Amino acid sequence: MLSVVNADGTTETGSLIDDIVREGARRMLAAALEAEVDAYIAELAGERDEHGCRLVVRNGHHQPRKVTTAAGTVEVKAPRVNDRRVDEATGERKRFSSAIPPPWCRKSPKISEVLPLLYLHGLSTGDFVPALEQFLDSSAGLSPATVTRLTQQWQADHTAFGERDLAGADYVYVWADGIHLRIRLREARSCVLVLMGVRADGTKELIAMADGYRESAGSWADLLRDAQRRGMRAPVLAVGDGALGFWKAISEVFPATRHQRCWVHKTANVANALPKSAQPGAKKVLQEFYNAEDRDHALTAITAFEKAYGAKFPKAVKKITDDSDELLAFYDFPAEHWIHLRTTNPIESTFATVRLRTKVTRGAGSAAAALAMVFKLVESAQQRWRAVNAPHLVALVRAGARFERGHLVERPDPLAA
Repeated sequence: MLSVVNADGTTETGSLIDDIVREGARRMLAAALEAEVDAYIAELAGERDEHGCRLVVRNGHHQPRKVTTAAGTVEVKAPRVNDRRVDEATGERKRFSSAIPPPWCRKSPKISEVLPLLYLHGLSTGDFVPALEQFLDSSAGLSPATVTRLTQQWQADHTAFGERDLAGADYVYVWADGIHLRIRLREARSCVLVLMGVRADGTKELIAMADGYRESAGSWADLLRDAQRRGMRAPVLAVGDGALGFWKAISEVFPATRHQRCWVHKTANVANALPKSAQPGAKKVLQEFYNAEDRDHALTAITAFEKAYGAKFPKAVKKITDDSDELLAFYDFPAEHWIHLRTTNPIESTFATVRLRTKVTRGAGSAAAALAMVFKLVESAQQRWRAVNAPHLVALVRAGARFERGHLVERPDPLAA
């Protein structure tokens, strides 16, 4: 390979280092293709016709084609094979097919993975060609039509996800939230209903996702009943905000499940009932509730809050006292899990990325396409979700073990004595 190198280290096709990488990739690919064909022919050297002639021999090379790879675009000139064997079952000629670049391949699988990730994380379809052509030395396979085909596949993936069997997945804890996004759903006031869970091994997983009208009880009940129909067991604890629709629905579908209200949402609700001057001090007091050593200390802090704010701001205090049982439910579970159970942050943090993507797209064309795009975003984020602390304790919670002050009680007190 001879290249004219300019004073700044560039060549006619880019930089010298890029040219070297591409040429090295081309030579390695050519050698791999030759070795693959040689191995195929050597393996079938004993296959001969009635005249003793080999049935599988080399037959020159195919026309060269360009393939987009992570190293750039390289030219592929694959060797041809003349395979005269006949498949006894079908009566058709057998054909050699390379496992390195299949006949239809125009870009490597790695590039195929990059395209949807770039689209999901903010790059619009019209920006693909100018952005990636500089890196890949080609615009092949980077047209907006590529993304259109991807969205169709995403819709099929979302449909399959919504129909999968849940009988083998045991969700001990679940988080539920309705996320309002700037995407085109069925109704003008629709939102995305999301249900996440913790399996018995401590790993987090997306359970279900659908669009619902105003987080209504009917929409949540439809989602929960569908999950139940597909084999989902009643979770031990459900975590959500103050949306009455979800709590009504889960009480109907899974009446044995305990309720835990999200402290982040509750803090915001209480602050909205207070004047701005009183909000900073009140928020510090509220933190003492969910960061307390145990339930008893939390109840003591609530009593102090009621005395300090009850006379002037009864509405704000009532928001805490009326829901104290559901706000402090997490104290009956392992202390290692408290940080996970007292808020809906697992859903909120994941949907920060979703909001970024939907803000860029400004609508996904249809309800199905919008939900499919959101699903693929969450599916991508799911790979980075970490298990809950002390995952071995989740199975004990499902088994009905009792925890006091966050610690496992080995046996009832009378027996312990």
